[in-house]
Parts: sequence; C-alpha cells; structure tokens
Amino acid sequence: MEIFEAGNYDIVVIGAGHAGVEAALAAARKGKKTLLLTLHLDALAMMPCNPSIGGTGKGHLVREIDALGGEMGKNIDKTYIQNKMLNTAKGAAVHSLRAQADKEKYRVEMKKVIEKTPNLELKQQQAVSLVVEDGTVKGVITQTGAKYDCKAVIICSGTYLKGKIIIGTTSYEGGPGGLLPANYLSEDLKKHGFDIIRLKTGTPARVNKRSIDFSKLSPQYGDAVPTPFSFDNEEVEVRNVPCYLGYTNEKTHEVIRQNLHRSPLYSGMIEGVGPRYCPSFEDKVVRFADKERHQLFVEPEGLDTDEVYIQGMSSSLPEDVQLKFMRTIEGFENVEIMRSAYAIEYDAIDPTQLKLSLETRLVKGLFTAGQINGTSGYEEAAAQGLIAGINASCYIDGTDPLILDRSTSYIGVLIDDIVTKGTKEPYRIMTSRVEYRLYLRQDNADRRLTRLGYEYGLVSKEKYERVLKKEEDINSQIERLKTVKIPPTKEVNEIISSRGTSPISGTMSIYDLLKRPQLDYSCLRDFDPEGGNMDEKLIPLVEIEIKYEEYIKKQYAQIEKFRQMETRLLPEDIDYATVPNLRLEARDKLNRQRPHNLGQAGRISGVSPSDISALVVHLAKSQREDKNED
Repeated sequence: MEIFEAGNYDIVVIGAGHAGVEAALAAARKGKKTLLLTLHLDALAMMPCNPSIGGTGKGHLVREIDALGGEMGKNIDKTYIQNKMLNTAKGAAVHSLRAQADKEKYRVEMKKVIEKTPNLELKQQQAVSLVVEDGTVKGVITQTGAKYDCKAVIICSGTYLKGKIIIGTTSYEGGPGGLLPANYLSEDLKKHGFDIIRLKTGTPARVNKRSIDFSKLSPQYGDAVPTPFSFDNEEVEVRNVPCYLGYTNEKTHEVIRQNLHRSPLYSGMIEGVGPRYCPSFEDKVVRFADKERHQLFVEPEGLDTDEVYIQGMSSSLPEDVQLKFMRTIEGFENVEIMRSAYAIEYDAIDPTQLKLSLETRLVKGLFTAGQINGTSGYEEAAAQGLIAGINASCYIDGTDPLILDRSTSYIGVLIDDIVTKGTKEPYRIMTSRVEYRLYLRQDNADRRLTRLGYEYGLVSKEKYERVLKKEEDINSQIERLKTVKIPPTKEVNEIISSRGTSPISGTMSIYDLLKRPQLDYSCLRDFDPEGGNMDEKLIPLVEIEIKYEEYIKKQYAQIEKFRQMETRLLPEDIDYATVPNLRLEARDKLNRQRPHNLGQAGRISGVSPSDISALVVHLAKSQREDKNED
C-alpha cells in the first residue's frame, strides 16, 4: 500500500457511532482540530439495535452527558416519538427517562450537528493502523494509504472490529446493519501489546407493521407531558406514538425447543460471550423453562417507515425458524420479516489496560471509548466518548484529565467498573451497580456536573449560572417551607387523613409534613400563602430534597469515607513487587493494572483488604523517608 501525507490534526477519532460523535464534538468544542473517520457517512450515529435512548440507569447517563456539555440529550429531544419516565412507582433514585426515537431522524440530526461544528472534519475512511513512535501515538493510516498525523487518537470502533454476522448455520464478515466490518485495526492493536477479547451481541428481527394485527396487542403510550432529556430545554413538543405489548406462548417455546440444534448459540458456532442481561430469546426459553410466556414490545423505528422493532426477541436462529416461532404469537399470525434477527461477534480490548481517563496504558495519547472497551449500549458508549474527547484534549494541553469517581456520577461508576474490574461480557450500567444512587439521581445531574462541564470548557457561563440560580432557588424554597406553619384544622386533617397518614394535633410546617411519604406539595399548596408563585418545575426537586434529606445526609457521610481512599494517590512509578507483605496475586494485578489510588486498588479482583493495609504501611514509610531526606 502506498502511503501519502493527507493532513495534520490535533485529534483523530476512529468511528462515528455514539461514542465517536461525542468524542469528536467534545474535542472540537474544546478548540482542537479534529478529524472524525467513519466507514460509512450514512451510518453516523446509527441505531443498529433498539430505536430508543435512555431507560433504567441509562437515562441517568444521558442526563449526565447533557450536564457535562454532550449532545445525546439534545438530539433525542429533537427526534423522539414517545417519551416516558420509568419506575415512577418507586423512589426518586431509580426514576429513569426513556424515549423512543425516530432512528433515521436521530442519525440525520446528529450528522447536521457534526457537519456544522467548527474545528471538525468528517471523512469516510477505514483506519487500518496506528503510527506509534517511542510508545506515543503519532498518526493514523487508512485503507487507501492516507496518513493523518495527529497528537492523540480516540478509537470508537463499536462492533465493527472483525465483525461476523451469524444467522443459523450461516455466517459472514459484516458490521451491524449490513455494513462492512473493520478487519485490520484489531491486528494492529495486538502488535502494540493489547489483549483482544471476543464478544457477542445480537438484535431482534424488524417486521412490517402492516402484517401485525394490533387489535390483539395492548397499546403502550408515553407520558402526556414529556420530560426533556436536556436541561437546556424547558419543554419539548408532545409526540406520543404508541408501542404495543404482546406475549409469547407455549407454542412459541416449543418451536424454539425443537430447533435448538440449529441454534449457533448451542451448537458452539458462536465463540464470543454475550450479555447476560440481554439474552437471546432462545436462551430465555431454555434458562426460564418454567415461564409460560415472555413479554415482547413492538416499537416503531420511525415516523416514515413501516419497519417495527420486536423488543425482547433477539435471536440468531435460522430465518425460517424465526418466522415460524413469531407466527405462533397472538397478533403475529401473518407477520412478515423485513430484516432478520442476527448475532454479531466482534473484537474488543481488555479494558483493564486503560487508565481512568480512558487513555491506554500501553500507548501514550491513545484513548478508547464505547464497545471496544467491552460495554454495551448507545448511552454507555456516548458517555465514554464524551470523557475520552475531553481527556484527549487535556492530554494535548498538558492539563489534568477529567476523572469522575463513583461518588460523582453514573459515568464514574461505569468507567471505574470496566477499568478496575474488567469484563468478560458486554457491560451495561444498572442502578444496582451504583452505591450512592440516592445522591446520584437523574434529576440533579445538572447540579452535580455542570460545574465540571463549565470548568472543562464544554458548558457556557450562561448555562452554568442558570444551574447555580436553580440550586439557590431550591435551597431558598426549602428554607421558606420550614417557616410556613399549618394549624390542625378540620380541613387540614381531612386532607391529611385522606392520604392515609395520621392527622396532626399541633401546628406543623409544610417542610415537616412533606417528610411523610404519603404527602406531596399538591395537597398542601392551598395552605401556602406563596404557593401560587412557586415555579412548577422546582416543586418535585424541592420535595425530593425534603423527603430524602436524612438519607441523603447519611449518603454524604458514606461518600466522605469513600473519598478518603480515593484521594490517596498511588505513585505512577511504584513497583509493587518491592512492597512488603503483598500477596503474589496482588503484586501481579497491581503491576498490571496500575491503579490511580488506594480506593481503585481495593476494587481490583484479587486484591484483598490485607493487601491494601500493606500498601498503606508502605506508603506511610516512604513518605517518612522522603521527609527525612529533605
């Protein structure tokens, strides 16, 4: 291949999926001359799987991306067709926003943003190798021989690296959505010392909505008053296209059981490890053999297409079997498949080879984000892309990277999990992974993270000041409600009793009454002299802070203890083989993963509390010796 000089950039981003677009936008918005390479311009920000953004845990990520200055929340607000707040019957900590997307409009709108962003160039090219000199990345070479010199590279390759599509006994090289795979870059990564892992994911069939009898299914609407993902949007246009709920049955399961011998999942044809939290339909039938039925959701792919997505029925069975089992489902008797379900295998790197900044420890200036790091999902990818874009810029500037720890954000939990613990299957964020989820709610993502977005140059001063004013207003209203007293009148007690809580015998403040789970501000508003002046959007935020105040205080105390370990930084040049009393396994793991601080060291599998104690003693001794030398 003849190599030619094609241009010079600060940062080259490889891949324009959800990680790549956030990485490129962050870098360009921070003033870095950025090149975004993609295998196909029409696949930028494509949704190859479910046509939705957000969901349990994932909605938190999107809100945090927005608070830090990312684009995903803004883009889904422009292109959603149904919007719903999930888990509202539970506590505020697990409320999560989810939106059905018009997937084609989502892609088109994101491409517009990319094309109009200063400092950012977009090219259709396949990166095949890195230029590395003295352990530092210096450029990227494409399949056509173009060599782009740069100071940093961010790889956001999604599921394209040596992608293989599997449908029954048929397999062929391919990327998601019928696109070409990227067959060369993973071999180049191996040359630079990276451990490559093989993962698998899959997607359900897309069927023609005109072939479904919707009268046999249950419509599922979104919220009548939609909640925007982006904190920049006070409100969004109401769109409420229904999804539909259906169920499999024993006939469906019997077709699966009769054809398991044709499943590549059970024949051994699939090598990659799939996500346990999103199993294929045939796997669900086997693992949950006692269940008489499984849910499925019919989700529109957009306003201008008859394709619908069958959520809950991911499969790699042959096409004829897919059609056969689907036609046993009520409402699907005459269903026609437009795109078959398939499994896809792909290469990823072992994410324990990364720093918490998402820079690799093997090559300076090389960052990775998204599914190449072993994660699953658009939201997880976008979150990593944003952080990688910020930190690649910081690397060039020689400034400290943005490192979010587990007490700051869901993004911090996500990155800490994959970097510290690694993963053997596609990782997805869940609220159960988040220790401080009562504090890390989606409603306060702006108040938690906008300051950082402003400090790192992605949030305007105007937006930051709005968030400061919002925080001030919330605190002001809380203090005011402490002073608003309600007497134990008959009218008051009738209202209180009707909510299932005991009447009051003496005067109480609205603040104290709101601590009762049964009461909300709406039933007490008439007794507040200034109730008519209170901003409607502040009311739920004020209620949350009051109701959970004591629990949040306890969580703050836990966070302080956590941060004591996180602030104990470990020397970059420490040789763990020389630390007395460390077990052999701990020495090997610590030398390999090079943790940033004591807290991270303690979360590495194979490092015990006694090993941490040995490290603490060693660090204290080293500090005393350094002082004596001074």
